[in-house]
Amino acid sequence: MGLLNFFSSTLLLLLILNPVPPLSQSASDYTSLVYKGCSKQTLSDPTGLYSQALSSLLTTLVQQSSKSKYYKASAGAGGSGGGGTSFSGVFQCRGDLSSSDCYTCVSKLPSLVTSLCGKTSAAARVQLYGCYLLYEVAGFAQISGMELLYKACGATNVAGSGFEERRDTAFSVLENGVVSGHGFYTTNYQSMYVLAQCEGSLGDGDCGECVKSAVQRSEVECGSSISGQIYLHKCFISYSYYPNGVPRRSSSSSSDSSSGSSGSSGNGNTGKTVAIILGGAAGVGFLVILMLFARNLLKKHDDF
Repeated sequence: MGLLNFFSSTLLLLLILNPVPPLSQSASDYTSLVYKGCSKQTLSDPTGLYSQALSSLLTTLVQQSSKSKYYKASAGAGGSGGGGTSFSGVFQCRGDLSSSDCYTCVSKLPSLVTSLCGKTSAAARVQLYGCYLLYEVAGFAQISGMELLYKACGATNVAGSGFEERRDTAFSVLENGVVSGHGFYTTNYQSMYVLAQCEGSLGDGDCGECVKSAVQRSEVECGSSISGQIYLHKCFISYSYYPNGVPRRSSSSSSDSSSGSSGSSGNGNTGKTVAIILGGAAGVGFLVILMLFARNLLKKHDDF
């Protein structure tokens, strides 16, 4: 029993001292543009009040991105020229970004918004891989949270070889995980890497329904594509299939998780679990050999 307890304690110590880094999306592309949406409706701004109000709103959002991964704000274009019209805006960073990377990501959005959509667009949305920003003038027509905004499907098809079963199981894990993760979840399951995030204003139930709708759209829009991204108005999902196993990716965040919407990548990490166990077992085996060697030395010493 003493030797068994020694094994257990040593294995636990090895797991604590040698943690396996979490799998997450690559940090290298989180500021790359995914898509833009610019309203065809423009605002007459002869006095510059609209552009001033919009600039103030965007500045506020950037400032808050160093403190939070999701924030809403508004700014008014007062005075007789502005007619009291106001803008509302929101930004959100991906749940696995650190605070500093969230700020870096959001900081790039104001210049992109104005260069891509101009300064008088009534509404605009710019999505980067790591964050997005949306603003709209008060009274702008609203759309459903399930509205498809953007899709991207991998050019390679991988039908057969159990792909559909693995994908569907990974999606099922994702749908449950994003609810328990309160709006953000990422994991890998048998060569599938999946990620989902909901807008910070959604409750767990609505978030689950949104992700479920995104999954269904993915199955229809992307079919057996090796990868896919589906962006709905209130949530998005991403998946990639790696026939040779999900590679370990560098993360833009270490242990920083200031946002309450962050989830963990708990289920389906079979490959990592096996690696941990094998690594720990190798370490234990080495220690056991040393222990037996020392005992033999002591035994020989007693024989003299």
